[in-house]
Amino acid sequence: MTEKKDPIDTTISATARTAGIDRRQLLKMTGAGVVAFGAASIFDTTNAKAQDMSNGAANFYTSDKVTLQKVTFRSLYRMNVAGNLFLPNDLDRAARHPAIVLGHPMGAVKEQSANLYATKMAEQGFVAMSIDLPFWGESEGQARNLVSPDIYAEAFSAGVDFLGSQSYVDRQRIGGIGICGSGSFIISAAKIDPRIKAVATVSMYDMGAAFRDALNKSQSVEQRKQIIAAAAEQRWKEFDGGAIQYVGGTTLELTADTDPVQREFYDFYRTARGEFTPAGATRETTTKPTLTSVVKFANFYPFNDIETISPRPMLFVSGDQAHSREFSEDAYRRAAEPKELVWVKGAGHVDLYDRVDLIPFDRLAGFFDRHLA
Repeated sequence: MTEKKDPIDTTISATARTAGIDRRQLLKMTGAGVVAFGAASIFDTTNAKAQDMSNGAANFYTSDKVTLQKVTFRSLYRMNVAGNLFLPNDLDRAARHPAIVLGHPMGAVKEQSANLYATKMAEQGFVAMSIDLPFWGESEGQARNLVSPDIYAEAFSAGVDFLGSQSYVDRQRIGGIGICGSGSFIISAAKIDPRIKAVATVSMYDMGAAFRDALNKSQSVEQRKQIIAAAAEQRWKEFDGGAIQYVGGTTLELTADTDPVQREFYDFYRTARGEFTPAGATRETTTKPTLTSVVKFANFYPFNDIETISPRPMLFVSGDQAHSREFSEDAYRRAAEPKELVWVKGAGHVDLYDRVDLIPFDRLAGFFDRHLA
Protein backbone atom coordinates (compact mmCIF):
# COMPACT_ATOMS: atom_id res chain seq x y z
CA MET A 1 0.00 0.00 0.00
CA THR A 2 1.64 3.19 -1.13
CA GLU A 3 1.38 6.60 0.43
CA LYS A 4 -0.36 9.45 -1.40
CA LYS A 5 1.37 12.78 -1.04
CA ASP A 6 -1.34 15.11 -2.29
CA PRO A 7 -3.29 16.97 0.42
CA ILE A 8 -6.99 16.37 0.82
CA ASP A 9 -9.03 19.54 0.30
CA THR A 10 -12.00 19.41 2.65
CA THR A 11 -14.40 22.26 3.36
CA ILE A 12 -16.67 22.01 6.39
CA SER A 13 -19.77 24.13 6.87
CA ALA A 14 -20.97 25.25 10.31
CA THR A 15 -24.03 27.14 11.49
CA ALA A 16 -25.66 27.78 14.84
CA ARG A 17 -25.98 30.44 17.47
CA THR A 18 -23.42 29.94 20.22
CA ALA A 19 -22.78 32.06 23.30
CA GLY A 20 -22.91 35.53 21.85
CA ILE A 21 -21.51 34.71 18.41
CA ASP A 22 -23.95 35.12 15.55
CA ARG A 23 -24.56 32.64 12.74
CA ARG A 24 -22.33 34.37 10.20
CA GLN A 25 -19.41 34.65 12.62
CA LEU A 26 -19.66 31.00 13.55
CA LEU A 27 -19.58 30.02 9.90
CA LYS A 28 -16.28 31.84 9.58
CA MET A 29 -14.86 30.50 12.85
CA THR A 30 -15.45 26.82 13.14
CA GLY A 31 -14.61 25.50 9.71
CA ALA A 32 -13.17 21.98 9.74
CA GLY A 33 -12.27 22.09 13.42
CA VAL A 34 -15.53 20.62 14.61
CA VAL A 35 -15.33 17.70 12.20
CA ALA A 36 -13.14 15.94 14.74
CA PHE A 37 -15.77 15.43 17.38
CA GLY A 38 -16.63 11.94 16.17
CA ALA A 39 -18.69 13.48 13.41
CA ALA A 40 -18.54 16.77 11.59
CA SER A 41 -20.02 20.25 11.68
CA ILE A 42 -22.62 22.19 13.65
CA PHE A 43 -25.45 22.64 11.18
CA ASP A 44 -28.86 20.96 11.03
CA THR A 45 -30.66 20.76 7.69
CA THR A 46 -33.16 18.57 5.83
CA ASN A 47 -33.45 15.51 3.57
CA ALA A 48 -31.99 12.15 4.63
CA LYS A 49 -30.62 9.34 2.51
CA ALA A 50 -30.35 5.59 2.83
CA GLN A 51 -27.24 4.12 4.37
CA ASP A 52 -24.40 2.69 2.29
CA MET A 53 -23.90 -0.92 3.36
CA SER A 54 -21.17 -1.71 0.83
CA ASN A 55 -17.86 -3.44 1.56
CA GLY A 56 -19.40 -5.52 4.32
CA ALA A 57 -20.61 -2.72 6.61
CA ALA A 58 -21.41 -4.60 9.83
CA ASN A 59 -21.27 -2.28 12.82
CA PHE A 60 -23.65 -4.48 14.83
CA TYR A 61 -21.88 -7.72 13.97
CA THR A 62 -22.19 -10.58 16.46
CA SER A 63 -20.43 -13.93 16.53
CA ASP A 64 -21.46 -17.36 17.79
CA LYS A 65 -17.76 -17.96 18.51
CA VAL A 66 -17.65 -15.27 21.18
CA THR A 67 -19.32 -14.68 24.54
CA LEU A 68 -20.21 -11.14 25.63
CA GLN A 69 -20.19 -10.06 29.27
CA LYS A 70 -21.09 -6.55 30.45
CA VAL A 71 -18.62 -5.25 33.06
CA THR A 72 -18.02 -2.15 35.14
CA PHE A 73 -14.82 -1.06 36.89
CA ARG A 74 -13.46 1.99 38.68
CA SER A 75 -10.90 4.46 37.44
CA LEU A 76 -8.37 6.41 39.52
CA TYR A 77 -10.95 9.20 39.56
CA ARG A 78 -13.39 6.81 41.26
CA MET A 79 -15.67 6.90 38.25
CA ASN A 80 -17.36 3.77 36.96
CA VAL A 81 -16.27 2.85 33.45
CA ALA A 82 -18.59 0.54 31.51
CA GLY A 83 -17.24 -2.13 29.22
CA ASN A 84 -18.24 -5.07 27.08
CA LEU A 85 -15.92 -8.02 27.61
CA PHE A 86 -15.65 -10.44 24.67
CA LEU A 87 -14.25 -13.91 25.31
CA PRO A 88 -13.57 -16.70 22.80
CA ASN A 89 -15.94 -19.57 23.53
CA ASP A 90 -13.03 -22.00 23.57
CA LEU A 91 -10.93 -19.90 25.97
CA ASP A 92 -8.93 -22.04 28.39
CA ARG A 93 -9.57 -20.21 31.66
CA ALA A 94 -6.85 -22.19 33.38
CA ALA A 95 -4.25 -20.48 31.20
CA ARG A 96 -3.29 -16.81 30.86
CA HIS A 97 -3.98 -15.06 27.57
CA PRO A 98 -3.23 -11.76 25.82
CA ALA A 99 -5.89 -9.06 26.12
CA ILE A 100 -6.82 -5.86 24.29
CA VAL A 101 -8.77 -2.81 25.46
CA LEU A 102 -10.60 -0.90 22.71
CA GLY A 103 -11.92 2.65 22.51
CA HIS A 104 -14.68 4.04 20.29
CA PRO A 105 -14.62 7.10 18.02
CA MET A 106 -14.93 10.50 19.68
CA GLY A 107 -18.60 11.31 20.23
CA ALA A 108 -19.62 7.69 19.74
CA VAL A 109 -20.16 4.87 22.26
CA LYS A 110 -18.79 1.35 22.49
CA GLU A 111 -21.70 -0.01 20.44
CA GLN A 112 -20.35 1.98 17.51
CA SER A 113 -17.24 0.40 15.99
CA ALA A 114 -15.54 -0.67 19.24
CA ASN A 115 -17.80 -3.68 19.83
CA LEU A 116 -17.21 -4.82 16.26
CA TYR A 117 -13.44 -4.62 16.65
CA ALA A 118 -13.57 -6.38 20.03
CA THR A 119 -15.69 -9.18 18.61
CA LYS A 120 -13.35 -9.69 15.68
CA MET A 121 -10.28 -9.73 17.92
CA ALA A 122 -11.95 -12.22 20.27
CA GLU A 123 -12.61 -14.44 17.26
CA GLN A 124 -8.83 -14.41 16.77
CA GLY A 125 -8.33 -15.73 20.31
CA PHE A 126 -7.77 -12.50 22.25
CA VAL A 127 -9.58 -11.42 25.37
CA ALA A 128 -11.02 -8.12 24.13
CA MET A 129 -12.92 -5.36 25.90
CA SER A 130 -14.63 -2.31 24.44
CA ILE A 131 -15.21 0.61 26.79
CA ASP A 132 -17.39 3.69 26.95
CA LEU A 133 -15.31 6.78 27.61
CA PRO A 134 -16.40 8.61 30.78
CA PHE A 135 -19.31 11.02 30.22
CA TRP A 136 -20.50 8.89 27.28
CA GLY A 137 -22.67 5.79 26.91
CA GLU A 138 -22.99 3.67 30.04
CA SER A 139 -19.93 5.08 31.80
CA GLU A 140 -20.33 7.56 34.63
CA GLY A 141 -19.68 11.26 34.41
CA GLN A 142 -21.65 14.51 34.53
CA ALA A 143 -22.36 16.56 32.53
CA ARG A 144 -23.04 14.10 29.77
CA ASN A 145 -20.94 14.47 26.60
CA LEU A 146 -18.28 16.36 28.53
CA VAL A 147 -14.76 16.54 27.09
CA SER A 148 -11.84 15.63 29.36
CA PRO A 149 -8.83 14.14 27.54
CA ASP A 150 -7.04 13.19 30.77
CA ILE A 151 -10.07 11.33 32.14
CA TYR A 152 -10.52 9.64 28.77
CA ALA A 153 -6.91 8.43 28.78
CA GLU A 154 -7.28 7.22 32.36
CA ALA A 155 -10.21 5.03 31.26
CA PHE A 156 -7.80 2.97 29.13
CA SER A 157 -5.46 2.48 32.08
CA ALA A 158 -8.44 1.54 34.22
CA GLY A 159 -9.31 -1.00 31.53
CA VAL A 160 -5.82 -2.45 31.93
CA ASP A 161 -6.42 -2.63 35.68
CA PHE A 162 -9.59 -4.62 35.11
CA LEU A 163 -8.22 -6.94 32.45
CA GLY A 164 -5.08 -7.62 34.48
CA SER A 165 -7.22 -8.63 37.45
CA GLN A 166 -8.81 -11.50 35.51
CA SER A 167 -7.27 -14.89 36.25
CA TYR A 168 -7.18 -15.82 32.55
CA VAL A 169 -5.32 -12.66 31.43
CA ASP A 170 -1.54 -12.32 31.36
CA ARG A 171 -0.72 -8.91 32.85
CA GLN A 172 2.41 -8.74 30.72
CA ARG A 173 0.43 -9.13 27.49
CA ILE A 174 -2.15 -6.33 27.40
CA GLY A 175 -2.46 -4.01 24.41
CA GLY A 176 -4.91 -1.45 23.12
CA ILE A 177 -6.71 -0.22 20.02
CA GLY A 178 -8.06 3.30 19.65
CA ILE A 179 -10.46 4.18 16.83
CA CYS A 180 -10.73 7.79 15.59
CA GLY A 181 -10.40 10.12 18.62
CA SER A 182 -9.63 7.19 20.92
CA GLY A 183 -6.44 6.72 18.95
CA SER A 184 -5.12 9.92 20.49
CA PHE A 185 -6.46 9.00 23.95
CA ILE A 186 -4.79 5.58 24.03
CA ILE A 187 -1.51 7.14 22.91
CA SER A 188 -1.86 9.62 25.76
CA ALA A 189 -2.44 6.73 28.15
CA ALA A 190 0.42 4.60 26.81
CA LYS A 191 2.96 7.39 27.25
CA ILE A 192 2.55 7.11 31.04
CA ASP A 193 1.35 3.52 31.38
CA PRO A 194 4.01 0.99 30.30
CA ARG A 195 1.58 -1.83 31.10
CA ILE A 196 0.05 -1.13 27.66
CA LYS A 197 2.51 -3.29 25.75
CA ALA A 198 1.39 -2.59 22.18
CA VAL A 199 -0.72 0.20 20.67
CA ALA A 200 -2.75 0.28 17.46
CA THR A 201 -4.82 3.15 16.10
CA VAL A 202 -7.38 3.11 13.29
CA SER A 203 -8.60 6.23 11.43
CA MET A 204 -6.97 8.26 14.17
CA TYR A 205 -7.74 11.85 15.00
CA ASP A 206 -5.35 13.98 17.03
CA MET A 207 -8.17 15.66 18.90
CA GLY A 208 -5.94 18.46 20.13
CA ALA A 209 -4.64 19.42 16.70
CA ALA A 210 -8.09 19.04 15.17
CA PHE A 211 -9.54 21.51 17.66
CA ARG A 212 -6.68 23.99 17.45
CA ASP A 213 -6.03 23.98 13.72
CA ALA A 214 -8.86 22.03 12.04
CA LEU A 215 -8.28 19.71 9.10
CA ASN A 216 -5.30 20.63 6.94
CA LYS A 217 -4.60 23.53 9.33
CA SER A 218 -7.52 25.46 7.89
CA GLN A 219 -8.39 27.31 11.11
CA SER A 220 -6.52 30.40 12.28
CA VAL A 221 -5.46 31.19 15.83
CA GLU A 222 -7.92 34.08 15.82
CA GLN A 223 -10.77 31.75 14.89
CA ARG A 224 -9.72 29.41 17.67
CA LYS A 225 -9.74 32.28 20.14
CA GLN A 226 -13.28 33.17 19.14
CA ILE A 227 -14.47 29.63 19.84
CA ILE A 228 -12.72 29.69 23.21
CA ALA A 229 -14.32 33.06 24.01
CA ALA A 230 -17.74 31.66 23.10
CA ALA A 231 -17.19 28.72 25.46
CA ALA A 232 -16.11 31.04 28.27
CA GLU A 233 -19.22 33.17 27.79
CA GLN A 234 -21.37 30.03 27.83
CA ARG A 235 -19.89 29.10 31.21
CA TRP A 236 -21.49 32.23 32.73
CA LYS A 237 -24.85 31.21 31.32
CA GLU A 238 -24.68 27.64 32.59
CA PHE A 239 -23.39 28.69 36.00
CA ASP A 240 -26.43 30.97 36.24
CA GLY A 241 -28.72 28.04 35.50
CA GLY A 242 -28.92 28.20 31.70
CA ALA A 243 -29.24 25.18 29.45
CA ILE A 244 -26.16 23.21 28.40
CA GLN A 245 -25.00 24.07 24.87
CA TYR A 246 -23.93 21.20 22.60
CA VAL A 247 -21.75 21.72 19.53
CA GLY A 248 -20.13 19.73 16.76
CA GLY A 249 -21.41 16.24 16.19
CA THR A 250 -23.20 14.84 13.18
CA THR A 251 -25.97 16.83 11.57
CA LEU A 252 -29.43 15.37 11.96
CA GLU A 253 -30.44 15.94 8.33
CA LEU A 254 -28.84 16.43 4.91
CA THR A 255 -29.29 18.95 2.13
CA ALA A 256 -27.81 19.29 -1.32
CA ASP A 257 -25.21 21.63 0.19
CA THR A 258 -23.98 19.19 2.84
CA ASP A 259 -20.22 18.77 2.52
CA PRO A 260 -18.63 15.37 1.78
CA VAL A 261 -17.08 14.84 5.21
CA GLN A 262 -20.37 15.55 6.96
CA ARG A 263 -22.12 13.15 4.60
CA GLU A 264 -19.56 10.47 5.42
CA PHE A 265 -20.31 10.75 9.12
CA TYR A 266 -24.05 11.10 8.59
CA ASP A 267 -24.14 7.81 6.72
CA PHE A 268 -22.81 6.06 9.81
CA TYR A 269 -24.24 7.99 12.76
CA ARG A 270 -27.66 8.94 11.38
CA THR A 271 -28.75 5.81 9.54
CA ALA A 272 -29.42 2.23 10.55
CA ARG A 273 -25.86 1.42 9.51
CA GLY A 274 -24.42 2.70 12.81
CA GLU A 275 -26.95 4.85 14.66
CA PHE A 276 -27.20 4.10 18.38
CA THR A 277 -28.76 6.17 21.16
CA PRO A 278 -27.70 5.06 24.66
CA ALA A 279 -30.23 4.82 27.47
CA GLY A 280 -30.87 8.24 28.97
CA ALA A 281 -29.59 10.11 25.90
CA THR A 282 -31.45 11.68 23.00
CA ARG A 283 -30.80 11.33 19.30
CA GLU A 284 -30.41 15.10 19.04
CA THR A 285 -27.40 15.18 21.40
CA THR A 286 -25.60 11.99 20.34
CA THR A 287 -22.08 12.69 19.04
CA LYS A 288 -22.21 16.32 20.27
CA PRO A 289 -19.83 17.45 23.05
CA THR A 290 -20.63 20.38 25.32
CA LEU A 291 -19.39 23.78 24.23
CA THR A 292 -17.96 24.64 27.64
CA SER A 293 -15.78 21.51 27.73
CA VAL A 294 -14.74 21.05 24.11
CA VAL A 295 -12.09 23.76 24.56
CA LYS A 296 -10.21 21.30 26.80
CA PHE A 297 -8.83 19.89 23.56
CA ALA A 298 -6.86 23.11 23.08
CA ASN A 299 -4.47 21.90 25.80
CA PHE A 300 -4.27 18.31 24.49
CA TYR A 301 -1.00 17.36 22.75
CA PRO A 302 -1.05 13.54 22.55
CA PHE A 303 1.88 13.25 20.13
CA ASN A 304 4.32 15.19 22.29
CA ASP A 305 6.83 12.63 23.60
CA ILE A 306 5.19 9.83 21.58
CA GLU A 307 8.69 8.51 20.95
CA THR A 308 8.94 7.58 24.65
CA ILE A 309 6.47 4.74 24.08
CA SER A 310 9.31 2.90 22.31
CA PRO A 311 10.43 0.11 22.49
CA ARG A 312 6.78 -0.83 22.79
CA PRO A 313 5.44 -1.18 19.22
CA MET A 314 2.89 1.04 17.51
CA LEU A 315 0.67 0.37 14.49
CA PHE A 316 -1.17 3.15 12.64
CA VAL A 317 -3.94 2.17 10.22
CA SER A 318 -5.66 4.68 7.94
CA GLY A 319 -7.57 4.74 4.69
CA ASP A 320 -5.50 6.22 1.89
CA GLN A 321 -8.54 8.37 1.02
CA ALA A 322 -9.30 9.37 4.63
CA HIS A 323 -9.76 13.05 5.38
CA SER A 324 -8.00 12.31 8.69
CA ARG A 325 -4.88 10.73 7.23
CA GLU A 326 -2.71 13.69 8.25
CA PHE A 327 -2.95 12.61 11.92
CA SER A 328 -1.70 9.07 11.35
CA GLU A 329 1.11 10.46 9.18
CA ASP A 330 2.10 12.91 11.91
CA ALA A 331 2.06 10.29 14.66
CA TYR A 332 4.05 7.82 12.58
CA ARG A 333 6.64 10.46 11.74
CA ARG A 334 7.13 11.33 15.41
CA ALA A 335 7.03 7.82 16.87
CA ALA A 336 10.20 5.81 17.41
CA GLU A 337 10.77 2.25 16.25
CA PRO A 338 9.24 -0.27 16.20
CA LYS A 339 6.36 1.25 14.27
CA GLU A 340 4.17 0.43 11.28
CA LEU A 341 1.93 2.55 9.05
CA VAL A 342 -0.70 0.72 7.01
CA TRP A 343 -2.66 2.44 4.24
CA VAL A 344 -5.94 0.73 3.34
CA LYS A 345 -6.37 1.28 -0.38
CA GLY A 346 -9.57 3.07 -1.37
CA ALA A 347 -10.82 3.51 2.20
CA GLY A 348 -12.05 6.73 3.72
CA HIS A 349 -12.11 7.66 7.40
CA VAL A 350 -15.49 6.20 8.41
CA ASP A 351 -15.06 3.15 6.17
CA LEU A 352 -12.73 1.71 8.79
CA TYR A 353 -15.38 2.01 11.50
CA ASP A 354 -17.38 -0.95 10.23
CA ARG A 355 -16.65 -2.14 6.70
CA VAL A 356 -15.27 -5.58 7.46
CA ASP A 357 -14.22 -6.17 3.84
CA LEU A 358 -11.85 -3.19 4.14
CA ILE A 359 -10.70 -3.30 7.77
CA PRO A 360 -7.37 -5.19 7.94
CA PHE A 361 -8.21 -7.38 10.92
CA ASP A 362 -5.51 -9.79 9.80
CA ARG A 363 -2.88 -7.04 10.16
CA LEU A 364 -4.22 -6.08 13.59
CA ALA A 365 -4.29 -9.70 14.78
CA GLY A 366 -0.81 -10.32 13.39
CA PHE A 367 0.54 -7.20 15.10
CA PHE A 368 -0.76 -8.25 18.51
CA ASP A 369 0.20 -11.92 17.95
CA ARG A 370 3.78 -10.80 17.45
CA HIS A 371 4.03 -8.20 20.15
CA LEU A 372 1.90 -9.80 22.87
CA ALA A 373 3.50 -13.20 22.35
